[in-house]
Amino acid sequence: MKNKDIIFRDTISLRGPSIWTYPPSIETWIDIGELEDFPSDKIPGLYDRLAAWLPGLVEHRCNYDERGGFLRRLKEGTWPGHILEHVVLELMTLAGLPDGFGRTRETTTRGIYKLVVSNFHEECTRLALDTGRELVLAAIKNEPFDLEEAIRPLRRRVDRKYLGPSTAAIVNAAEARKIPHIRLLDDGNLVQLGYGAAMRRIWTAETDQTSAIAETISRDKDLTKELISSVGVPVPEGREVDSAEDAGEAAEDIGFPVVVKPTDGNHGRGVFIDLMSKEEVAKAYAIATEEGSGVLVERSIQGIEHRLLIVGGKLVAANRSDLITVTGDGKSTVQQLIDTQVNTDPRRGITELHPLSIIKIDTAAKMELERQKLDADSVPAKGREVLIQRNANHAFDCTDEVHPDTAAVASLAARVVGLDIAGIDLVCRDVSKPLAEQGGAIVEVNAGPSLLMHIKPGIGKPRPVGQAIVDNLFAPEESGRIPLVGVTGTHGRNTVAKLVAHLIYLSGQHGGLACTDGIFLARRQVQKTSAANWEGGRRLLLNRAAQAAVIENGAEVILGEGLAYDRCSVGIVTNIVPEDEDLSRWDVQPTGGEYYTTPRSIYRTQVDVVLPNGHAVLNAEDELVADFAELCDGEVIFFACDATNPTLVAHLAAGKRGVTVVDNRIVLRSGADEIRLCRLVDAPYIGKAKLPTSIANVLAAIAGGWAMGLSQEVLTIGIKTFSLEIADPAALLPQRARKPQPAKKPAITRK
Repeated sequence: MKNKDIIFRDTISLRGPSIWTYPPSIETWIDIGELEDFPSDKIPGLYDRLAAWLPGLVEHRCNYDERGGFLRRLKEGTWPGHILEHVVLELMTLAGLPDGFGRTRETTTRGIYKLVVSNFHEECTRLALDTGRELVLAAIKNEPFDLEEAIRPLRRRVDRKYLGPSTAAIVNAAEARKIPHIRLLDDGNLVQLGYGAAMRRIWTAETDQTSAIAETISRDKDLTKELISSVGVPVPEGREVDSAEDAGEAAEDIGFPVVVKPTDGNHGRGVFIDLMSKEEVAKAYAIATEEGSGVLVERSIQGIEHRLLIVGGKLVAANRSDLITVTGDGKSTVQQLIDTQVNTDPRRGITELHPLSIIKIDTAAKMELERQKLDADSVPAKGREVLIQRNANHAFDCTDEVHPDTAAVASLAARVVGLDIAGIDLVCRDVSKPLAEQGGAIVEVNAGPSLLMHIKPGIGKPRPVGQAIVDNLFAPEESGRIPLVGVTGTHGRNTVAKLVAHLIYLSGQHGGLACTDGIFLARRQVQKTSAANWEGGRRLLLNRAAQAAVIENGAEVILGEGLAYDRCSVGIVTNIVPEDEDLSRWDVQPTGGEYYTTPRSIYRTQVDVVLPNGHAVLNAEDELVADFAELCDGEVIFFACDATNPTLVAHLAAGKRGVTVVDNRIVLRSGADEIRLCRLVDAPYIGKAKLPTSIANVLAAIAGGWAMGLSQEVLTIGIKTFSLEIADPAALLPQRARKPQPAKKPAITRK
């Protein structure tokens, strides 16, 4: 087996829905060469090695759709491409990525396969492919393989490049509501939720509703205290100090114990609590002054620190911190006790995926040990309890315990500062009782709070904080979507896309068009090079001014880039003429079974992404296109030049909609009812020639406008003005028709 190899011939990044799946994926063409003659059941020990190295493979159901399904295939005999697919998916899971999609399909060339896996982040996916190849070859050749060493770089890449847990929680909640998202930074947490004019933006736990002024106020602890105390929120007494001596004097004035902290610090850095002497205050001041632009000395509130998460003025989650202690055994040092009694907890780690952090003996912990006359190398007596940290991770969910008055006070503090999302730190003995009766107080109001403690608490129930943030950004009836029309087909798609955009403009909406001729916003051309591609479509969706969008997609876009959008409200397929397109570089076959790519499997992608409340506009006179009707999640509107077309007639007989030509007039039909728009000769684009292809293009576009709920006046004037050089064709419309119309069907008149 020494000469066997797996070679990557080509890798295609599909950044949107494709012939394979809805989310982004990577399609890799692999050449297994001589391994084509060696399925897994003919390679001694391969099953045992893979099952031992990757025990998680037992969860891969494969096409048997049962636990252990892939291992069953492995034992019965399957080929290296399929094996690599599952190995890569398992490696990505082990590296911290979500469960993914995978497919492996043969091409018409022996030994060449198309391997497709989910692409959560391109650098991570490509590294997983490379690592997976090395692992599979080692298993085939019976060579040693260090999985932990091999996966370490992948884990680091995922930690750096993939969404953080707070952002991922919000994105997942948006997906659950079918709200689309676009990541705006390749390795950051700036994400757009929704498209065009319906978009919102988040950056971790901050949103486009988070005021910069409010965030600045929250960083100034002294100003925050002043503002919230003015409305009756309890805060600890204290003041800003400018020297160690001043800090000591402030502490004596307030009365020990006190807290020393930076005026504008975060994440608890430089915060020292329960200081009992001027000497401790002086030490704390020296460190706190390095962590911020000023230092505060405050009364130390007796009790336990809690973090309350306020979203949109409502309490959505709360956690309680805990003391970190170790118990002496008479033999181990304090550091050794921390390592064996605390840091061995699997919930503790250095990544954002761990709800608890590794405990280190930092400056605050050293001061705590000094009070107990100990240091890191001291050996506590057997049974002696040693306090390491007074307020450690907020590990314990206590949302259901928070007293309503306390929740109201926390909400008030967030509103006064001006934050839509706030992490409120308060200290009290019992969070189930009002703060006033126990001397509790709010000590900080934080912008951009971490959500991990609520998503993965050390103890207690996870809280749906991502859902709360999404629900605060989008009303229940909002989807984050704008009317979006995707147009594809072998011929006519450019004309159809431009006519639909023309109709949108006439309706009064600020629409965008990405097509072969470039990018247009309303009637203004903003890009002259072809934009009938993923980049062009994505530019429209990033534009907050776009109230509607029309995007042209050819076969090569679907095969080589993927669609720019996840779903659309209207999907138009003009026609499929395989002999007029050379797609040989994609190994597209005119006909074939499920294992080969055909023109039909390419163009159906546009229908697959139509929303359940959307519409597919299909050519009834093209059998390949008409057959897509059964695949559409939404309503189908057929168009046909011939009003007697059997497919159209049957569709209308079922009470459904279609656009056709009757007595040389363009007609909208719904069952037995119809609207006659205008004569063919009134359409400049159709002209005197009345070519069937030109008529079909107009019918397809009118069907698209009808699907969007555009009015009869808009559709008629659109036909009559398309291809004419008119300063403002919208001026020809009645005033009422120039305003955006609700998405409803035009009135139907009986024949």
